[in-house]
Amino acid sequence: MKSLLRVVLVILVAAPFAAHAGQVREYWVAAESVTWDYAPSGKNLLHPGSDMGVWGKRLSYPKYRYIRYTDATYRTPIPQPEWMGILGPELLGEVGDTLKVHFRNRADRPFSMHPHGLRYDEDNDGADHRGAGAMIAPGKSYTYTWTLDEGAGPGPSDPSSIVWLYHSHVDHVADIYQGLIGTIVVTRKGMAISSADPRPRDVDRNFTTLFMVFDEEDGAEGGLKHAMNGYIFGNLRGLEAVEGERVRWHLVALGSEVDLHTAHWHGETVLDHGRRTDVIELLPASMVSVDMVADNPGTWLYHCHVGDHMTAGMMTRWTVKPRPQPTVAPPGPQPN
Repeated sequence: MKSLLRVVLVILVAAPFAAHAGQVREYWVAAESVTWDYAPSGKNLLHPGSDMGVWGKRLSYPKYRYIRYTDATYRTPIPQPEWMGILGPELLGEVGDTLKVHFRNRADRPFSMHPHGLRYDEDNDGADHRGAGAMIAPGKSYTYTWTLDEGAGPGPSDPSSIVWLYHSHVDHVADIYQGLIGTIVVTRKGMAISSADPRPRDVDRNFTTLFMVFDEEDGAEGGLKHAMNGYIFGNLRGLEAVEGERVRWHLVALGSEVDLHTAHWHGETVLDHGRRTDVIELLPASMVSVDMVADNPGTWLYHCHVGDHMTAGMMTRWTVKPRPQPTVAPPGPQPN
């Protein structure tokens, strides 16, 4: 009897820990110098024949980006979908997981990685100029350890996954304008596709959009790039879904007082915590996840609805492709 009680006690004590045990998910990420082009086509793709005004006078600028690699050799970068643009790699996990982010600074100034929303200690804050991970010198590396506890996961009225920002926090403002921005998506416990794939199983496709006015020329109008994922005037491409798909849109914003954004879809509506709308309000450091059923085939505008931002090119198009129809075999020979 005493042996049985001991077994029961061990099970009861261990159960909470087993329930919260998750995967350790490793990422290898480098900060690197790049040249960024806000309109790679060189054209206003929204209105062919029109120029891009003062915002098109200069399109390429030196910047930095977070680049994900396959392993600790940092030799093979992992390609990203076209629509991600300037965003760094999307870090994925399920509540209960731990993220180990091996960061290497391949740039020419100190940078860091600071996550919103996750659980970490002072050394893994990546900010405030204190702690081991606050300021990683050029050529140096640091492994950040971030826990996806219940406080980092979806709340009771949230969808099955939510988005968090991460960014460099050494020069609090300049690092963001320089392009060191990415996102983390956390899935509710038990809603992941599998232990190997932490994406939510109730979603067919997800997109992430950063709305931000990049200040490239100390406030000069032509250097204020009103961008979606780092692109202007329709140069953000690849936002495509198939009719009937369940699509989750992760919307984020950063910047200054000019970064009051209203993300607006033509052709469809979304559910925002049970509220039906086609416009989502965003302020700097906003992070919002909304759901859509893509049931209206066509190519539609997607843009910030603030007047000045539309004028400056914070607009693109997205597409819902018709669902392919099943092939029907021709009838066989008919009996006499």
